[in-house]
Amino acid sequence: MPKHQLRPQGDFPTAGLARRFAAIFYDFLLCVALILVVGFAYQSIRILIHGEAQMRQLAEAGGLSGDPLLATLVVFSLFGFFAKFWTHTGQTLGMQVWSIRVQNKDGSAISLWQALLRFVIAIGSWLTLGLGFFWSLWDKEKRTWHDIYSETQVVRLPKGTHKK
Repeated sequence: MPKHQLRPQGDFPTAGLARRFAAIFYDFLLCVALILVVGFAYQSIRILIHGEAQMRQLAEAGGLSGDPLLATLVVFSLFGFFAKFWTHTGQTLGMQVWSIRVQNKDGSAISLWQALLRFVIAIGSWLTLGLGFFWSLWDKEKRTWHDIYSETQVVRLPKGTHKK
């Protein structure tokens, strides 16, 4: 499948760590909202299937904590959120606000495989207390672990180039 070129085109500088963290904060708030919606929908469906009385008994017995199906749905939902934005426009909503974009070196949109690699390695970056992000301070090309392993780059776009 041919890669589609992202607009605007050009040779843009690598996005700095502060700008990345600002975009991450915006996206974090959206992810919290997404988790709440997924959790609400999941529990609502369970109430419809099992009934309110049985769900209340399960809750009182501690049987609702650590639900692997809910955890799986949350992870898939979060990946879907990032993958959709990264593979189509190269920008999540937080990235749009801070004028940064993830792309291939040739300016094309990343693939679904690259999005999966970025997502998984970024989780690892957080689990190591942010070391994967702070790696960009030592890397000559200012790349994070997920940039390196997915062979992508995050660039800073010129002002006024966000999609209308």
